[in-house]
Amino acid sequence: MKNNPYIKAMLVSLTAIFLYFIMLGNVIPEQIDVHLSDVADEDIRSPITIENRQATEELRQTAVQEVEPNYVLKQEYAENQVGRVNDIFELVAQVKKENEPEDDANEDEEEQDEEERIEEKLNLVNDALSSATSQQLSDTTIRTLLETSDSQLMLAKEATANTVFELMSERIEANDLQEAKDEVNDLINISTVSNRLRDAMIEVAQFAIIPNYVFDRDSTERMRQEAAESIEPVMIREGQLLVQQGDVINVETYEQLRLVGLLEETLNVYPYIGLGLFILILMGMMLYFIQESQTTIRNNNSHFLLYLLVFVTVACLMKVTSYTELLGISGIGYAVPVATGTMLLTLLLNTRIALFTSVLFAIIGTVLYSEDGASSFNVTFGFYLLVSSLAGALFLNTSNRITRLLRAGFLVSCINIIAVLTLLFMKGLQNNLFEIGLHVGSAAFSGVAAAVLTIGLLPFFETGFSILSVSKLIELSNPNHPLLRKVLTEAPGTYHHSVVVGNLAEAACEKLGENGLLARVGAYYHDVGKTKRPHFFIENQLKHDNPHDKISPQLSTTIIISHPYDGADLLREHKMPKEIIEIAEQHHGTSLLKYFYHKANQEVEQPLPESQFRYPGPKPQNKVACIVAIADSVEAAVRSMQKPTPDKIEALVNKIIKDKLEDGQFDESEITLRELNEIALSMLETLKGTFHQRIEYPDEIKKGGKEHGDSRGSKR
Repeated sequence: MKNNPYIKAMLVSLTAIFLYFIMLGNVIPEQIDVHLSDVADEDIRSPITIENRQATEELRQTAVQEVEPNYVLKQEYAENQVGRVNDIFELVAQVKKENEPEDDANEDEEEQDEEERIEEKLNLVNDALSSATSQQLSDTTIRTLLETSDSQLMLAKEATANTVFELMSERIEANDLQEAKDEVNDLINISTVSNRLRDAMIEVAQFAIIPNYVFDRDSTERMRQEAAESIEPVMIREGQLLVQQGDVINVETYEQLRLVGLLEETLNVYPYIGLGLFILILMGMMLYFIQESQTTIRNNNSHFLLYLLVFVTVACLMKVTSYTELLGISGIGYAVPVATGTMLLTLLLNTRIALFTSVLFAIIGTVLYSEDGASSFNVTFGFYLLVSSLAGALFLNTSNRITRLLRAGFLVSCINIIAVLTLLFMKGLQNNLFEIGLHVGSAAFSGVAAAVLTIGLLPFFETGFSILSVSKLIELSNPNHPLLRKVLTEAPGTYHHSVVVGNLAEAACEKLGENGLLARVGAYYHDVGKTKRPHFFIENQLKHDNPHDKISPQLSTTIIISHPYDGADLLREHKMPKEIIEIAEQHHGTSLLKYFYHKANQEVEQPLPESQFRYPGPKPQNKVACIVAIADSVEAAVRSMQKPTPDKIEALVNKIIKDKLEDGQFDESEITLRELNEIALSMLETLKGTFHQRIEYPDEIKKGGKEHGDSRGSKR
């Protein structure tokens, strides 16, 4: 059950459902029953930010309509129209030239009728001209030009072209076109031409005069597009006052209420979906962190359940406290003891978990404390919750004493006060002194309440989940504990040995980042099984005879091998934590009692199997158990040395670790060679000045291969 992934999935699902329902009321917009022409009973504010598309479009249409049409002066029109005038005169001159009778024509040939020739030329000119031009120029004008001499035609051409150019050089609007054409009469006043030719010139010039100040469609459309784009969208902002108390609901405000989803006739499913995604993100963050963190909640569903219970408890505290905001008491919501969660998690599990959970508390709080606001997120309160919960984890620092908890609560109160004042000052401090006092008082109460709740809830969680917390470890390290008193009185040598092993193991664990306190306490109890037969272990024999000299090696092996399991049984009887029991049971692993093995083989002809002289195990399952096992062997070996020197101690420590490594005692603990080297360095540092003279530890080759730390009748 503790490792079943389906159990973890079920716990996560139940937590997600719980969070969904306690936050649902904070994200669903409140719907009101109002109609057109009703009088508002209260102020109504927008719960969301949304664009009023209809109003935006109306403003853009107005802006487009206000843009005047853009006209431009086309200077090139003058040259174009002068060119058309010249084209007309040149066409007439060309037709006249091509249709003149040949000079060598037969005198007998009947002369062509002049009228027919003019008519033919007229048709040729009309065919050559565009339909628009031929329709606007009368046949009389063209006939006049055809009948005019070349010199007169050239003069008429220049005069007409100059007139058109002069008039077209000025701005001519469509409304002023007729006025410009009328000016042609005054400008074409040549006495050297006949009145008939002058009338023809006037008609051609008036035909060529056109408006040159014209509507520019492209620039006008561009200006209108720019005007439309310059209009900012009409937004209904989150928290914006839509209707003031006593105002009449008109068409405009009714439409705004409909847009923001406050009317009962509209059902908006998006907040439900959004909250579901919000919870999904939270649970995903939680699971990812747990999976990546090297903590007990990763593989232990019992500890994971503990984590979720603390998490849900704090969420309930925030939900209940959020309702106090509806009382109208300024700042009362800051009294929420959110630091309780991070304090409990720091003491029961891990500081890193507590720091990460602080972020989750702050995120959830932004939703839970949005009840009295228009928005679905109260970022200001989220900041306060984050600061308060982080302070609870950082200032506690895994200490378990009540005085330390109360001190941490006091420091959390101070941080809360600073956070509240920061928020008030950044808002401009528009509150009076009484309201400021309520804010500060609520923040101070939060820290103290968090410490008190932590003190009250901690024993229940420790007992209910068998958590080996810092407080529990320190309690177990008390020399007045019944089992430690038993070891001290019945096996004093073992007690002193265990204390030194604890020092060695704690220093090595802290260097590796493991739980040093657990290693120390585990070392205190690892040899408690020796109290069953204390005089069979040399550190407790003092001046007594060694009982192993009177019994067989097999019996000695049975007695020595039984002490880890006798100790485990004794620890279980006293309901000790399983971590302590595992250290006692695993600190010898499956190592060989080499001394008794070689002694027994000397008494028989056929070699005995090693399995009869090995501890049944299990091997150390974690790094702490490995370190205690190494410290146990190192301490015994160093104390048995005669005239120890640093070089001798270093060689001995390295040999012990090497022998255990080659014997496979570390295979199940995931400890690395680099960590073993760091353990050796740490123990060498600790051993300086801590060892004393002791019975010489026999060399296994000279004395029959005796194991380091296993003297005759020794603790091994």
